[in-house]
Amino acid sequence: MSETIIDVSHLYKSYGSFRAVSNVSFRVQKSSCVAFLGPNGAGKTTIMKTLYGRATPDTHSDTRMRVFDFDPRTHELNIKARTGVVPQEDNLDVELNVAQNLSIYAAFYGLSRSFTEHQIDYLLEFMELGDRRKAKVRELSGGMKRRLIIARALLNNPELLILDEPTTGLDPQVRQVIWDKLHGLKKNGTTILLTTHYMDEAYQLADDVIIMDKGKSVMAGTPRGLLEEHMESHVFELTAPEMADSLESSLAPSDRWRREDSSARILYYCSSQDTLTRMTSTVPAGRYIVRPVNLEDLFIHATGRRLNELQ
Repeated sequence: MSETIIDVSHLYKSYGSFRAVSNVSFRVQKSSCVAFLGPNGAGKTTIMKTLYGRATPDTHSDTRMRVFDFDPRTHELNIKARTGVVPQEDNLDVELNVAQNLSIYAAFYGLSRSFTEHQIDYLLEFMELGDRRKAKVRELSGGMKRRLIIARALLNNPELLILDEPTTGLDPQVRQVIWDKLHGLKKNGTTILLTTHYMDEAYQLADDVIIMDKGKSVMAGTPRGLLEEHMESHVFELTAPEMADSLESSLAPSDRWRREDSSARILYYCSSQDTLTRMTSTVPAGRYIVRPVNLEDLFIHATGRRLNELQ
């Protein structure tokens, strides 16, 4: 039986009269990756901060929190000693170079000089920053800065790595590099908890996803399992909405499909290959796209909103 690293029940967090997190429960098993998926403002970052003592949850009789079997509300340092955190914001010291940013941070953990030097060498190579060792932070690209922050979080060989939107704003190639590194860490036993509003990031990395909206967990499970349980297999994206009436009139009464309107497109969800064939024969090429369903489709189905919408 796998070891439980994080066990949270009935978590609440308010800022004044605003309830940022409402009755969220979840578990994270050792060497797994769990992703909190949702738009900005859904409560993802707030949950992460309560786990390592950066935010204090509301006092509630049902709330239970354990990280490495410690309560973050009373044993923050015990948890931090075994955890690496990659915050959403860039908080590197721009006056120092790459290696200096790591060596100063290592001092916070009380790491020996010999271990620190070896660890910095290893992590810079691991995160593909070896040739930037003496570069000032201000000289780095956005992707390099994110990789440096991840390297910093790995200095103490953490058992748990918490990443708050680690690839936001990065181009797809840089994101793929970071994903590859995270896959390697998980394979070697690191437990990963991440927040993201990128559906492909959650699908690529996570063993389980928790879909958040307006401070609540609206759905949880494996990415593939959630799609199979709640969604049709394919989407017919009609990019010419004016053709919707003729398209729908061409379908047989026995056809099973579901329609969602989305800005300049109309989405038809369907699991029948015959129905999809009729749709594609009705609409001219270039006026539609047929694709498998994804986690954003699931989010729209669960909440009625897109992942990139503001709260």
